[in-house]
Amino acid sequence: MSEKNIVQLIVGPIAANCWIYPFGRSAAVIDPGADASLIISTLEKLNLTPVYILLSHGHFDHIGAVPALVKAFPEILIAIHSQDSHYLGEQTYETQCQSMKAAIGSSTLIDESWKEMPAAGRLLEDGDKIACGESELTVLHIPGHTQGSAAFYDEKTGVIFTGDTLFHRGYGRTDLPGGDEDQIFESLDRLFTLEPGIIVYPGHGRKTTIGQEAKR
Repeated sequence: MSEKNIVQLIVGPIAANCWIYPFGRSAAVIDPGADASLIISTLEKLNLTPVYILLSHGHFDHIGAVPALVKAFPEILIAIHSQDSHYLGEQTYETQCQSMKAAIGSSTLIDESWKEMPAAGRLLEDGDKIACGESELTVLHIPGHTQGSAAFYDEKTGVIFTGDTLFHRGYGRTDLPGGDEDQIFESLDRLFTLEPGIIVYPGHGRKTTIGQEAKR
């Protein structure tokens, strides 16, 4: 898979990035935060069957389309780091509202579109591997934005999906429930030990590289 095959969809009112990561005729959908119909129609146009939903963390703007995707693709596997597992499952409404109120002062965005969240099918840990055709994604636990924030790194193609930990010219906020400023700086230091040419696909905003962000 070449880097150019990765598809960016900007979804929801907070303009989160949903990434479609194809391998063969299959794909991983990373952080489907909203606009399920757009995600599904894009997969159909590309003739891709999604086999994974990979969640960089559990905030609602990154998982809001999960119920609809599971309904459309019942065999799809939902994966999230174990320390963010409480953002999924039937009893997560209060957890999501707490985070959204801390972020924007209201839970209105959740209330307008809430559907019961399915539980994760796989709980991830640091160093886990996710098979993607001839490549694989390595899970990097990078807490700080949330306790279970994770990145998905394809060493073969030199790309990494960093969620809300590392952005172009920025990094994730730490003032939400589960956030920790010391942890996120440690996580950034870990990311900056990677090869500088690795292309970063963040949870919001434009793509960048490890080297560009390490210099800032």
